[in-house]
Amino acid sequence: MTTQERSGQRIVVIGAGSAIGRRLARTASAAGAELVLAGPDLGKLKETAGELTGEWEAVEFDITGDGSAARLADRVGPFDHLVSTAAVPAGGPLADPDPADVRRAFAAKVTGPLLLAKHLAGQAREGGSFTLFSGVAAWRPAPEENKVMATTNGALAFLVQALAVEIAPLRVNAVSPGIVDSGAGDRLGDAKAGFLAPVAAGNPVGRVGTPDDIVEAVLFAIDNPHVTGTVLHVDGGARLV
Repeated sequence: MTTQERSGQRIVVIGAGSAIGRRLARTASAAGAELVLAGPDLGKLKETAGELTGEWEAVEFDITGDGSAARLADRVGPFDHLVSTAAVPAGGPLADPDPADVRRAFAAKVTGPLLLAKHLAGQAREGGSFTLFSGVAAWRPAPEENKVMATTNGALAFLVQALAVEIAPLRVNAVSPGIVDSGAGDRLGDAKAGFLAPVAAGNPVGRVGTPDDIVEAVLFAIDNPHVTGTVLHVDGGARLV
């Protein structure tokens, strides 16, 4: 993985207890960045912190909670880059949507990021950025499964464009992963390979994604000063087939 010197950078990683958030935090920390680790599970954040080589602060934060963004802003102070990997799954047949799950899914992908921009954009230093997470479901919805995920991820893609205009010159981008072997599927045991194999075979690149693939895209979004209002698709071409 390519690296860039990040001494002096303060990076906020929302979802730092997840596999991809943890990999991003570890990579940025090794390059000298100071990390603010945010997420709903303080225990997982501290596990992430245990893998870091630089300075860090852990902040318990629920992106779906009322007033959470304002409280996070008070804790974070000035920063350079904010990355949110937050997502709340909400699937199932059209006949069985749980309104509470739908609201939380929209809070994670739409309302929460909007409030993050409202409360934290003014604290970003010159050259700063927001990078949010969309997902391939918006471009490849599956019948009876991920209509809510498709809608929230698609809404986030449009929110990124709107924010990139409104809070410029602060840059706002999204990364849209496809199926990633992050380790979460290990709970499936032997069935994991059976799930991933046809996904890999169906992708134009012939494999599923890795956390490093996603982290590379996030770092590109952070580092390229002429990229904003953009969705970076890191899905092996899955949305095309």
